[in-house]
Amino acid sequence: MSRPPSKAAQETVDRVRLALGHPTAPQAKPSAHATAGERREFDFTTLPEYEILKIWKAVGDLTRIGNPFYRLHDGRAGNTTSIDGRTIANFSSYDYLGLNGHPDVSAAAKTAIDRFGTSVSASRLSAGERQVHRDLESALARLSGTEDAIAFVSGHATNVSVIGELLGPEDLIVADAVIHNSIVEGAKLSGAKRILCPHNDLDAFERALRLNRARYRRALIVVEGLYGMDGDVPDLAGLIKLKRRYNAWLMVDEAHATGALGRTGRGIAEEQGIDPAEVEIWMGTLSKTLAAAGGYIAGSRALIELIRYTSPGFVYSVGLSPPVAAAAAAAVDVMMREPGRAAALRRNGRALLERARARGLDTGLSIGASVVPVIVGNSPQTVMLSERLLERGFNVVPAVFPGVAENQARLRFFITSQHTPEQIDAVIDAVAEELPRILGGSSFVSTIAGR
Repeated sequence: MSRPPSKAAQETVDRVRLALGHPTAPQAKPSAHATAGERREFDFTTLPEYEILKIWKAVGDLTRIGNPFYRLHDGRAGNTTSIDGRTIANFSSYDYLGLNGHPDVSAAAKTAIDRFGTSVSASRLSAGERQVHRDLESALARLSGTEDAIAFVSGHATNVSVIGELLGPEDLIVADAVIHNSIVEGAKLSGAKRILCPHNDLDAFERALRLNRARYRRALIVVEGLYGMDGDVPDLAGLIKLKRRYNAWLMVDEAHATGALGRTGRGIAEEQGIDPAEVEIWMGTLSKTLAAAGGYIAGSRALIELIRYTSPGFVYSVGLSPPVAAAAAAAVDVMMREPGRAAALRRNGRALLERARARGLDTGLSIGASVVPVIVGNSPQTVMLSERLLERGFNVVPAVFPGVAENQARLRFFITSQHTPEQIDAVIDAVAEELPRILGGSSFVSTIAGR
């Protein structure tokens, strides 16, 4: 039987149908005795989830709003990108320190291709281990301030596989409510008891552990070092006190924090003066500051050895492509010897945040590191704003339902060390000019948005 859409999604469908003049028809209850001819659950076009996609496409066509997702870009994306032959200012790239295309990073990738080819053609467990992998993992351990590290082919798969393997049905996972999807999926895979706490609410974390810890074998607290949707940070010292009190592991996802936090860009531990050894599991990605692709775990030698032999996402996956691993290792080296890049990113992040606030824009909880949201409040109008900005020469991709709550739909600005003051001023001025026009715009869009 087809899985019904969520209540929120169905409400969206109903609003759109009403706005289009097609009220929702009563849904027939499925019969337990339906014949093979009557049952069409294997036809993907009949799935409620697919119907929602079709309706949103119709909304875009009727309102002449372009699809902001999967746009084709050309060339190297940094503080500018090329769309349809136009070079425009880009605020949707997480090449935070401008290392994508750095001569040393590109040269390392090319050298690795000449030596190893484009693939290791095997899992590392069998015949895929190469020196370039070990060089990368040594660099990641130095960057993280830990004993060892291990690199995966996917950042998302890193969290899913490691959490899914380390925890089980007898265990407890306490995570922030706005944690990344990969952590949510890893927690589901583990079968552990899952508790999501209100964002950055230490009291809620403490209460969840106090009321539940004694009933479970292991406990894991999971947060992000820099939250990718809101651009704020957790109280790491407070979380360390909690994990000690309740005998729990602490895991910090540094995907957006590396390069953006700390004097030299080493992340939240450097930013908040914390010894990295106080955190059991550090997770990061190679796809953002490190200008490559993949993910990694950093921590004690025992943790990394355990993952190396037991994590399905590592054991049963091909090893990282040699040019990808070499590029990431070179990016670490450049980042460490050029701390001015992290300083430039901090200046740009704060400048964009201050400019946005001065223009009366809602930037939520952001501290002005590498991520600054501008909250609009509903998905259709957020998409319209993104489209208007594209017309004016700015690429800012929206974050909409179900990625965020409908009333928290937003533009998400990724800032890099390469952005210029002129680009920052111009894009915020454009948002401040276009947003009031959209909020006071068509009744059709307002109906869809539920206003």
